[in-house]
Amino acid sequence: MEASNTRSWFDWPVRIYYEDTDAAGIVFYANYLRYMERGRTEWLRTLGLEQDQLRAEQGVVFAVTTVNLNYLTPARFNDLLTVRSSLTQLGGASLEFEQHILRVSNQAVCCRGMVKVACLDAMTLRPRRLPLILAATIGGPDY
Repeated sequence: MEASNTRSWFDWPVRIYYEDTDAAGIVFYANYLRYMERGRTEWLRTLGLEQDQLRAEQGVVFAVTTVNLNYLTPARFNDLLTVRSSLTQLGGASLEFEQHILRVSNQAVCCRGMVKVACLDAMTLRPRRLPLILAATIGGPDY
């Protein structure tokens, strides 16, 4: 199921600290995944969905199953970035996101990618349908 006919983006700010960079002061490539994770987590939080509560009350956790990233221009120490996230696909047991990481100063896209996340049973770690509260909040009342 397509998430929406009109794309809705959620933006989350990230500042680059020295610990995020390599010896040249450039963001280490794997850290972009961390920033994207924060963007998705904060998106859920703004919808009133906390991952620890989903685990405790609904018995589900999430696991990334697919990532496709394109690195376009480096982010550097002390840059202020925006992690831009959009839900593009809502499946029975999965969510797919398009995410961009942009430099605030000039809107240059540093990294863009697609991330697919599976919903898992917290005890068995086997795929499980999205809880109704999550699906209804994300997909609307007709999901």
